[in-house]
Amino acid sequence: MYKNILVPIALDHERDSNQSLKIAKVLADEGAKITALHIMEEIPSYVAQYLPEGQIEDNARQLQARLQSELGDLEGVETKVISGHAGHAIVDYATHNEIDCIVVASHRPGLTDFFLGSTAARVVRHAPCCVHVTR
Repeated sequence: MYKNILVPIALDHERDSNQSLKIAKVLADEGAKITALHIMEEIPSYVAQYLPEGQIEDNARQLQARLQSELGDLEGVETKVISGHAGHAIVDYATHNEIDCIVVASHRPGLTDFFLGSTAARVVRHAPCCVHVTR
């Protein structure tokens, strides 16, 4: 069905990302590209100025290694770490990388989600492609 699927992975949450990846594999055409994406929250400039030089890049490398180790050797799955606000970064990545489907996990919405909106809700509202939400 889809040729270029994005699966956002939140390493800081205790969700099992394998379910989203299994769904992505079912939705994928033969030879499709699946990208597991982790978004590293941006560090405010007033904090970043006190970090050692190269610390942010080192954090990104560590997260990339952790993402690869948690996903193991899943055939056809590329891993990527970028920085930004999760909801915006997922939509931007999908827009600039010709993604045709996003498989995003969501929690059961709480009261604050109705006022502030969750990452999954933001992706559903603004994505330039199909979005499959899992629970």
